[in-house]
Amino acid sequence: MHYNSISETVKARYRRKFVTPAEAVSVIHSGDRVYIHPGCAVPQVLVGAMVERYEELQDVEVCHLLGVGEAAYVRPEMKGHFRHNAFFIGKNVRKAVCDGRADFTPIFLSEIPALLYGRHYPVDIALIQVSPPDEHGYCSFGVGVECTKAATEVAKIVIAQINTNMPRTLGDSFIHMNRIDYCVEVALPLQELPQMEGDETPEEIETYQKIGALVAGLVEDGSTLQLGIGRIPDAVVKFLGDRKHLGIHSEMVSDGIIPLVESGVITNMRKTLLPGKIVTSFVLGSQPLFDFIDNNPAMEFRPTQFTNDPFTIARNRMMVAINSAIEIDLTGQVCADTIGYRFYSGFGGQVDFIRGAARSEGGKPIIALPSTAKDGTISRITTSLMEGAGVTTTRGDVHYVVTEFGVVNLHGRTVRQRAELLIGIAHPSFREELELFAKEHHYL
Repeated sequence: MHYNSISETVKARYRRKFVTPAEAVSVIHSGDRVYIHPGCAVPQVLVGAMVERYEELQDVEVCHLLGVGEAAYVRPEMKGHFRHNAFFIGKNVRKAVCDGRADFTPIFLSEIPALLYGRHYPVDIALIQVSPPDEHGYCSFGVGVECTKAATEVAKIVIAQINTNMPRTLGDSFIHMNRIDYCVEVALPLQELPQMEGDETPEEIETYQKIGALVAGLVEDGSTLQLGIGRIPDAVVKFLGDRKHLGIHSEMVSDGIIPLVESGVITNMRKTLLPGKIVTSFVLGSQPLFDFIDNNPAMEFRPTQFTNDPFTIARNRMMVAINSAIEIDLTGQVCADTIGYRFYSGFGGQVDFIRGAARSEGGKPIIALPSTAKDGTISRITTSLMEGAGVTTTRGDVHYVVTEFGVVNLHGRTVRQRAELLIGIAHPSFREELELFAKEHHYL
């Protein structure tokens, strides 16, 4: 049964918890740390009510992963009232982080729940968005369990935006009304993050199509995939139509999985961990994806301490992890979260899945990126990482690297061999320059 509204019986049982948004956020005090349900689950009504109180609040820390929609608490006028701490930097908070008005905590997605459970990072208030409760009083975290389940279990106060449009997802994806202190009932569309399309040049489209085809060529029948969101994963799924019995174990999934499930390409039947299930921690996508996951027994939502644990990932035979990068140097060091000194995103699950896939029987850790940036004026295969750039994935963790010019495997290769291989898949316009540097520094 799908519960798309709150029954009068359940509502009567918990009537004292139902308040207005203003009443709900009135329990937030100066100096509190507030965790916000991220992704497409951001409880915008509660967040808006909190921000409206900004003049009476001081030094409130707002923390979350990548969020979709407006983040009004990072506006310049919020200085001194709210300060954001990003576990992963999204577009809506990036300028605030780079301007020094917000903070960034580099951390593996698999380790954030332990940070919360260990009380190393106490949470005062958790603002979440959930489905209506069933007849037993259980609400679903819907489109995102990730680290939110841990936050609700350690927070002093839990405030829920109960949305009749939140899909009810299955797995370790529930919170009981007894754990919720205050709730606000809404019937609003969820924030969407559709697949990227329409803003690429024909050359960019061709580049991503070539990369997608090459990455797809590494995917064998029966493989289990990590597929994120972005142009490369979107391109990869378009070339998997002839595969058989693929599975999914991924920190997140997007709209691209739907046609592969409906066509019988993704069956999950050959998975060695939770066969028959698409295992994920959250989804980022549009309404068709939300409809697809609603009460779908094929979906298994788990917190990131499970989905992103490298040892758990490795239990999937033929695990293929597909991740992107900003740049990679000739020795194989990968930067995926900074552009020079400018923080851009975060670790997310890249290292978790690269390491998990490396330890999987028949696994393939893949880093895929276009060979150039800024209309072909900058090589993404570089002599050295940009000054200030961080190493997201070490040269010891890197295996497959893919650009539109080919596929190489750096695992077990010498620095000389790595330089030769990476120069071979760099853009032709930069190969001579890269080779000259490699010879001058005795890589070649």
